[in-house]
Amino acid sequence: MKVEIHHKSPIPETYRAARVSSMFNVEGDADFKLTVEADLNAQPWGVGLIVGPSGTGKTSLGRALFGKAITRDPKWPIDQAIIEAIAPDAEMDSVTAALAAVGLGSVPSWLRPHGLLSNGEQFRANLARLLCDKPKLAVVDEFTSTIDRRVARIGAAAFAKAWRRTGGQFVGVTCHDDVVQWLQPDWVIDTRSAEFKWRRLRRPPRLTMDIHKTDGSYWPLFEPHHYLKLPRMVAADYYVGFVDNEPVAHICFSPRPGLVEARACRLVIMPEWQGAGLGLRFLNELCALWRRGVNRYQRPLPTLFHTSHPGLATALRAQPLWAQTSANLGQKSSAKSSGIKGRLGGHFRAVQGFRYVE
Repeated sequence: MKVEIHHKSPIPETYRAARVSSMFNVEGDADFKLTVEADLNAQPWGVGLIVGPSGTGKTSLGRALFGKAITRDPKWPIDQAIIEAIAPDAEMDSVTAALAAVGLGSVPSWLRPHGLLSNGEQFRANLARLLCDKPKLAVVDEFTSTIDRRVARIGAAAFAKAWRRTGGQFVGVTCHDDVVQWLQPDWVIDTRSAEFKWRRLRRPPRLTMDIHKTDGSYWPLFEPHHYLKLPRMVAADYYVGFVDNEPVAHICFSPRPGLVEARACRLVIMPEWQGAGLGLRFLNELCALWRRGVNRYQRPLPTLFHTSHPGLATALRAQPLWAQTSANLGQKSSAKSSGIKGRLGGHFRAVQGFRYVE
C-alpha cells in the first residue's frame, strides 16, 4: 500500500514572505510531501510504531493510514478516582489487573482522580483504560512523548505484553525511538527515511538488580508507596534491590515464633519500575535464599507471605513456587481484644496467604 501525503502551502504574496524567499532562494511553494510504502496487510500484527522527529509527518501519516482511530489523551472525569472511571461496567478485578499489567500497581494512586496523578501515572492509567476497553484498533499520538524516558521504556514493555493478549491492533506515534526495543512492535515506520520495516519479536532489554541487606533506613523512601500504614516489623531483616545504583525494590523478613518459618512483608516496587517484572523475581530470590538457610539464623526456613493486592495474589497463584494457604475476607475476632479495631486486626480488607514451597 502506497501512502502519499501532500500538504499544500503556497508562499503568501507579502513583503516578509517575498524577502525570506529571496534571501534563501526558496523555489516553488512551501509544500510538505511524504510518500511511504507500507503493506500492513501482508501478515498478521498486533503492535506497530510510527517514529520520527517532530515535523516529519508522523501524525499526518497516522491519519492517512488509520483515519479517525488516531487519538491523543482520552478525557477523564475531574473528580472520580481512576478505579471508578476505568470501565465502570466491567468487573473490578479486570480493572485492577489492567492497572497492574501496565505497572500502575500503587493502590493509593488507584484512588486518585486522573488529574492528580503524575505524568507517568497518567500515561499508565491511559494504557490501562485501553486494555479494559479493548478496541479492535487503537492509535495513540504522542505515545510516551511527555514523560520521563525510564517510565516510558518500562511502561511500553509492560503495555505491549498485556496488549498482545487482547488480540487487538495498537499503533504508537512518537518522536522517541528509544521505545522500539521495549515496545517490540511488529512493524516500524521511520518518517525520517520514509521507510517501512517488519520486525521479528524479541525480548525487551534485560535489567540487572543487585540485592543488599540493609538496616531499614531505606523504608521511609518506600513507605509512601505501600498500601498499609503500619509500624516497622519487629526483629526484621531488610532487603533493598538496586538497578544502576538506584533503590527500586524493598522487602523485609522476620522469623515466626519457634523459628519454624519466616514471614515476608513490606514488599514495595517504586512506581516508575512497576510492570518490568521485578517484584516477583525480587521476592522469589530472597525467599529462595531463606529456604536454603542463607539468613542470620543459618537455618532453612520456608516463607509465608500475605497480600491484599489482587494482581499480586493472581500472580502468586500462577507461580509453581507458591502454594496458597489462606483467603480471608476479614480477620477472625480475637477474644483478647476488646475494641473492634483489635478484633479485626485494624482493617476490614481481604487477605490472601501464600507459602514459598521450593
